Amino acid sequence: MTDTQDDEPALPEALPVFPLSGALLLPRGVLPLNIFEPRYLAMFRDAIKGSKAIGIVQPRDPDTDPSPLYAVGCAGRISDYRETGDGRIIVALTGVTRFNIVRELDVTTRYRQVVADYARFERDLDAPRAVAAAARAELEAKLRSYLDERGLSADWDAVASADDEALVTTLSAVCPFEPVEKQALLEASDLPARAATLTALMTFATGSTGDVLQ
Repeated sequence: MTDTQDDEPALPEALPVFPLSGALLLPRGVLPLNIFEPRYLAMFRDAIKGSKAIGIVQPRDPDTDPSPLYAVGCAGRISDYRETGDGRIIVALTGVTRFNIVRELDVTTRYRQVVADYARFERDLDAPRAVAAAARAELEAKLRSYLDERGLSADWDAVASADDEALVTTLSAVCPFEPVEKQALLEASDLPARAATLTALMTFATGSTGDVLQ
């Protein structure tokens, strides 16, 4: 497996994973992490010395430790970090590609590791397909209704000027959807499908009707 950065090592087959309920990392998106648990501090320090890769995956039952994991996660590279002085590390993880979990490894590390298969998601490394203009307009309209219902606002000039991927990735990450809904956004086949899923989720959340997936 290779990625788009020639100076980065290949993503590892044995991938350390960080189970985070409700968190969403997408290709080229950035997920901030506040790492303080000893097992994840160890994971970070091992990763930074090696491939700099960490997989973000959702637990199926966050109240169980260790929880069964969803079968699809997203691998990211540590793109920035700083130590806070109180034992925490603030990390920026930039998404590279999604992966399927083949199996979980029996390891001696305090953190979990899986065998990751990236083959199904090779197109994550390519430039994304554009969202159709009508679908983009529908997404922005549903976003306005979604925010209005919650008494929130947005910088609509920034929304209008954002490229498709930036808008869809940001909204997918920040909207307070349920974990299973976040997983649906992660597993959407491509950017237009993710935009359609996002539109549908906001439609359902506001009680609107309409064939938003057409």
